[in-house]
Amino acid sequence: MSLISYIISQTKLPELSVKNTVELLNEDATIPFISRYRKERTGNLDEVQIGDIVKYKEQFEALEKRKTAVLKAIEEQDALTPELKQKIESVQDLTALEDLYLPFKKSRKTKAETARQNGLEPLAKIIMSQNASDLGSIAFKYIKGNIASADDALEGARHIIAEWINERTDIRTNIRHQLERFAMISTKVVKSKIEDEDAQKFRDYFDWEESLSRIPSHRLLAILRAETEGFIKSKITIDDDKALTKIEDRIIRANNESTEHIKMAIQDAYKRLLLPSLSNEALQNAKIKADEAAISVFAKNLKQLLLGSPLGEKRILAIDPGFRSGCKVVCLDAQGGLLYNETIYPHPPKNDTLGAMKKISSLSEAYQIEAIAIGNGTASRETEAFIRKIRFKDDIQVFVVSEAGASIYSASKIARDEFPNYDVTVRGSVSIGRRLQDPLAELVKIDAKSIGVGQYQHDVDQTKLKKELDVVVESCVNAVGVNLNTASASLLSYVSGIGPKLAENIVNYRDEHGAFSSRKDIQKVPRLGAKAFEQGAGFLRVKSAKNPLDDSAVHPESYSIVEKMAKDLGKEVSDLIGNTSELQKLDLKKYCTDTVGLPTLQDIIKELEKPGLDIREQAKVFTFNQNIKTINDLEEGQLLPGIINNVTNFGAFVDIGIKESGLIHVSNLSDTFVTDVNAHVALHQQVIVKVLDVDIPRKRIQLKLQK
Repeated sequence: MSLISYIISQTKLPELSVKNTVELLNEDATIPFISRYRKERTGNLDEVQIGDIVKYKEQFEALEKRKTAVLKAIEEQDALTPELKQKIESVQDLTALEDLYLPFKKSRKTKAETARQNGLEPLAKIIMSQNASDLGSIAFKYIKGNIASADDALEGARHIIAEWINERTDIRTNIRHQLERFAMISTKVVKSKIEDEDAQKFRDYFDWEESLSRIPSHRLLAILRAETEGFIKSKITIDDDKALTKIEDRIIRANNESTEHIKMAIQDAYKRLLLPSLSNEALQNAKIKADEAAISVFAKNLKQLLLGSPLGEKRILAIDPGFRSGCKVVCLDAQGGLLYNETIYPHPPKNDTLGAMKKISSLSEAYQIEAIAIGNGTASRETEAFIRKIRFKDDIQVFVVSEAGASIYSASKIARDEFPNYDVTVRGSVSIGRRLQDPLAELVKIDAKSIGVGQYQHDVDQTKLKKELDVVVESCVNAVGVNLNTASASLLSYVSGIGPKLAENIVNYRDEHGAFSSRKDIQKVPRLGAKAFEQGAGFLRVKSAKNPLDDSAVHPESYSIVEKMAKDLGKEVSDLIGNTSELQKLDLKKYCTDTVGLPTLQDIIKELEKPGLDIREQAKVFTFNQNIKTINDLEEGQLLPGIINNVTNFGAFVDIGIKESGLIHVSNLSDTFVTDVNAHVALHQQVIVKVLDVDIPRKRIQLKLQK
């Protein structure tokens, strides 16, 4: 099967779309570029469909690479027959390929290998023929060297037969099928750890049993974490008698002296080789599915977080709250530049509330502050209450901002390079303020795993997680677009076709030569060639450029089309910007060519109507219930404002303004059955919740979403 055929079989997408997309990918085109600027070639595929093509392309290439290695290894053993070669070349998945390779793997010394070295393979073949009589006499002939008796010879022969059974692809496939459909996973607590304080969060799994095929991803990952930490033991089981009977039905053809030995070999193969290997494989497959589900949840959450509402280019006073160590205050200009920093002590033990009020008030006037950002960590509620008591001359909005990952950023190389003369507390405060201005631009500086919007993110396959999250970040950055003259190297590195090294070169060139006056100027950046310009230019924005198209999503390769449109209307290009009535007069079919069709032309018109439109909503002010300070203030039946701060497959967590987040279980999201949590709530959504239950000792809060 060819690569194109394989992708079509998995995606059901049109052949021409797949073929052209693969060609573009082989030319190193990125997913955002292909989906935005090559719609004619792909048949208007979206980012998800192109992402699927990428996934199955990689799967096919990995399979082909493994086939080549397997064929070479078998050939080196002089064991590659034309029939086996054909089987290997036509196999469609890695599991089936590994089954074919199993008999040829050079493994550690096995019982069967020892038996072969003792010359017992002929005896094993005699038993498997199932027509020999008086096996004791036949086995007696094999007594020599390490074989001291006929029983030793028969046992060795059974080891060889057990290995043959283990290597049969039909038997392995049958056991796999039973494990897929009927396997149960059960857990038992490690008795010595039953009172361990850290084990209590896994108390539900001290004695648990569930179908492996139906266990939710979060539960399997919790069980595996509990086992890794040594609190429980897990086990995968199926109906052994049923499995053994199915193997016997495939092998036993007679009822004589050989039959009992074959039955013993079958039991040995099943218990020693087949079940341990295939049950572990089944668990690993379940783990892969659980990882995929958890990564999908994380990716959705991350996308919502990155596309969170920006306040925009406003002058910000940001506060990282604290008690004993004080509150770290910074003032930022509209582009996020640090203007001033200081520490105030409005809370115990110093209680310099009056002095802190005066300082905040004077800083707000001196730096013409337009909004205040307060981190949501320790002392957040107290700091918010303190700020709201200040009477400012101008109307200043107050926002509580998530601190998740801010400490990671403040200690990172990126932060040290940006603020070499300031400590981590100042850097952390700057990050809080910038998150209010533009969450996307700031959060791309932090390892996505540290942002805290995942579900068992440290337990899943880290390579797959990073890859998926990088795709999400790239998608969000390119969907929003990047200001070429203010973007950090971190943000620029996610622009289509740019990458970390070119991003660094762009920033260095900008520092040395000043702001870029047009998109084409970036071609002067060292090592930024035609390919990188083609891939990235459409996602870069140059504010107040001579050509207004430089501040739009219209790609430079299409500027001539817009110029022709303007000429046909007797206008300048600048006259078309936002001029819907004039744009509607155009007959787009006139501008179609072999490479540019209606999808691209419609995108151009849409962009000219609202150039550089930010797809994100504007930030909104939010206030928690000021009477709720700790979990002890909660009572059943209370209605409270909250912000969704994590979405999982089993429900959503809500920040209600105290240290502990409450959980809206999936069953409490709606009065009807919920199949997808994301259909009901989104990260950072402002909601009203009802308190259902408060478990103070376990610090658990159950909530219900109010419509």
